[in-house]
Amino acid sequence: MNNGSEYIKKKHGKAGGIVLKVFVYLMLTVWALIVLFPFYWMVLSSFKSYSAYSSEFTPKFIAENPTLQNYKDAFTEVPLGGYFINTVIFTLITTFLMLAVTIFAAYAFARIDFKGKNLVFSLFLALMMIPNELVIITNFVTITDLGLRNTFSGLILPSVASVFYIYLLKENFEQIPDELYRAAKVDGTSDLKYLFKVMIPICKPTIVTIVILKVIECWNSYVWPRLITDDEAYFLVSNGIQAIRESGFGRENVPAMMAAVVVISVPLIVLFLIFRNKIMEGVSRGGTKG
Repeated sequence: MNNGSEYIKKKHGKAGGIVLKVFVYLMLTVWALIVLFPFYWMVLSSFKSYSAYSSEFTPKFIAENPTLQNYKDAFTEVPLGGYFINTVIFTLITTFLMLAVTIFAAYAFARIDFKGKNLVFSLFLALMMIPNELVIITNFVTITDLGLRNTFSGLILPSVASVFYIYLLKENFEQIPDELYRAAKVDGTSDLKYLFKVMIPICKPTIVTIVILKVIECWNSYVWPRLITDDEAYFLVSNGIQAIRESGFGRENVPAMMAAVVVISVPLIVLFLIFRNKIMEGVSRGGTKG
């Protein structure tokens, strides 16, 4: 009798688990469709001709006569190519300088003992509590006083240091056993050589994650470039797209505007899809000890 009741309970429990799993997957599917639909609509609109898009009284979810003319217009009617090149330059230089600052700062806080290190690091972390708007105001005044408005230096300098990335890498550096450091010092290895030969290779997943996140951050940067540049020659894709939208071209030719947005979005999507596993690995390493 007991065996029968246990079997019934187990069967009902298994059925309930299947129902719950089906419900979870159904909700995740619905949520994925909601999240992906705007991107689908953007890509779809970019392949519709201007006349077809304008004549649609009821939105159509397929492009009956797809065309690449919008992509051609996005590069010929507006300086999208120049915005793209500016963004690549800004992203590469900013990411390189930020990585150098982050690695050396994280190493100093993780491995070098100096007086007041804990106090300095606590004050350093406290900077994360300051609203970004206040930092932007201070940076704007400083860059303006230095005469660096409408220059790549003015765009880049405020973005070369990140408290969060330094903290993340410091936590990873501290997970490396002290025995490795002492053994390296016995062999006569300098701190700099130990950093590049031991610590950086071990923490490579986190460093790759930091680089990818910084690239995405630079690529999507809008407020600071919009504030510090009013010369179109220094526009990035973010404020360049805004300038296109505000112009007659962007307001009237919506499909071409969508094509421009697709062009600047695809590189980040491809980058994330390629390195998504490394991003997850790097973040998880930064959140564990031991």
